[in-house]
Order: sequence, then structure tokens, then C-alpha cells
Amino acid sequence: MRRAAPLALLIALVVAGFALSLVAGKQWLPLGSAAGQAIFVELRLPRAALGLLIGASLGLGGAVLQGFLRNPLADPGVIGVSSSAALGAVAAILYAGASSLGLFAAAMAGALAAITLLVALTWRGSDPVALILAGTVLSSLAGALTALLIAIAPNPYAVTGVLDWLMGALTDRSLADLAWAAPFLIVGSLLLALAGPALDALTLGEAAARSLGIRIGRVQLLVVLGTGLSVGAGVAATGVVGFVGLVVPHLLRPLFGHRPSALLLPSALGGAALVLVADSLCRLAPGAAEVRLGVAMALIGAPFFLMLLLRHRGRAWI
Repeated sequence: MRRAAPLALLIALVVAGFALSLVAGKQWLPLGSAAGQAIFVELRLPRAALGLLIGASLGLGGAVLQGFLRNPLADPGVIGVSSSAALGAVAAILYAGASSLGLFAAAMAGALAAITLLVALTWRGSDPVALILAGTVLSSLAGALTALLIAIAPNPYAVTGVLDWLMGALTDRSLADLAWAAPFLIVGSLLLALAGPALDALTLGEAAARSLGIRIGRVQLLVVLGTGLSVGAGVAATGVVGFVGLVVPHLLRPLFGHRPSALLLPSALGGAALVLVADSLCRLAPGAAEVRLGVAMALIGAPFFLMLLLRHRGRAWI
């Protein structure tokens, strides 16, 4: 019962953030006119829906990974899927002149390739450390290849578009973008939610979890697939948006407790609310152009990360 009030508040924040996202901008949307209704359906509604789905999947992914890896610094970027999806998108922009659908397909191809490699590298064992190491290798390799593609790009003007895309934004997203990304985001989030009950047993240690009948290899597969599909689709649709999965579970843990499964739904709601509100504030910031969502999240997440580091300095993390 004591969690009911914070949960209701999170739901109210999501509803308010979604409503704000529908009307806020450099020009507030007048719904009474035909032009306003067209903008609402074609631009504002898919943008708000994408913000809700991506924020929810990132918040949920952060809570699941922190529970599975038993590491409070884990977030969906730790397994290298976001870097691999970005590599696919950059290759499509620089060397294929890809359309929106082509860019999305290339980014998802990069994410699915990362999932395949992660499964291949870790399927024989169920050690979370192996997953972290494999993710670090993938992230470093994808980052290096992305930098290489940018450095040897034949069209220097396209590099500006790449750098702009890499900062992450929900700007000018359409119903088509929503239709392509939503199935992957929803399926990935469902897979992550299925891993929830096993995370409680893992807090007792791997040996105790196995004695309770938990198949850790299966849980790891759910985590990899769920994170890969949801994060890959998010990067494919909007570019790289970081820190949501790191920040949200930490903010909500004092309210909902440290049991991993109890944190999943609040983290999904908190991630959705954070992304919706942050995106609205990006549009309302002074200046002719919008602040990029990825930049805004970095400005929020980096000080939070530093505060977290100072708070835990000299203490055990787990």
C-alpha cells in the first residue's frame, strides 16, 4: 500500500508529460485549426508516443540490467547494442544515402548483429561478468569503426548530419517512424519484464538462484534479447539517448525498495516521464533550434553520475 501513492504519482507524471509533449514547442499547438490538427496527427502524436515507448524501455532496461548484473552502474548501453546500432546507422547515412526506412533497417541490423555476437560469446556460460566483458568489447569495436567511417567519409557535408543524428532527438519523427520502432520496443520490453521474477532470486547469489530452479542462462538470453531489441529500435528511431537507464532506477529505489522485480514497472513509468518532460523542455529552450534530447540527458545524467560516485566513495557498491 505504501507504494501505491508513488506509483499513482508516476502514472500522473507520464500522463502530464504526454499531454505536454503533444502541445509544447516553439509555437504552442492550436488544436482548433485544420493545420493544428494535421501537425498533431503527423508530428506531435508520433513524437510523444515514441518518447513514451523509448523512455519506458530504457528505464525498464536499466532496472533489469542493474538487477541481473548486480551492479548499480549498469545501463542499457553496457552491452554494446546502442553503439552497434549507431554504427549501422552511420554507415547507411554516409555510404548509402539511406532514407528513413533504410536508416532504421541499417541500425536494427547493427543491433541484431550485436545480439548475435553477444549470444555467441556468452551462450556456453551464464557468468554476468562475461556479458559485461563481451559488451565492452562490442561497444569499443563499434565506437572505433564509427569513428573510422566518419574519418574516411567521402562527403564531408554528410558528416554534419551524422553528428547531429548521433546526439539523439525526437525531432520530426512521423507515424512511419513510430510504426517501424513500436513492435521492437514493445517485444523487447516484454522480454525484459519476463526476466523480472528471476532477478529477485539472483540477489541471493547464483548458487542460491540455481537451487531455487532459476536457469541463469535463460535469464541472460531474455536480458540480451530484450535489451537488444528495445535499445536497438530506440537508437534506430532517434539516435543515441543515454543515462535514462542509469538515472531512473536510482531515483526510484528509495521509494519502491531494492527488490529488483518491484522496481521494473516504476522504472518503466519513470523513464517514460523523464524522456517526455526532457523532450518538451528541449523544445521550449531559448533559441531558434531545438536542444538535442541526447545532449539534455547527458547534462542531467553526468552530474547525477558524479553525485552517485561521491556518495558511494569508500563504500562497497553492492
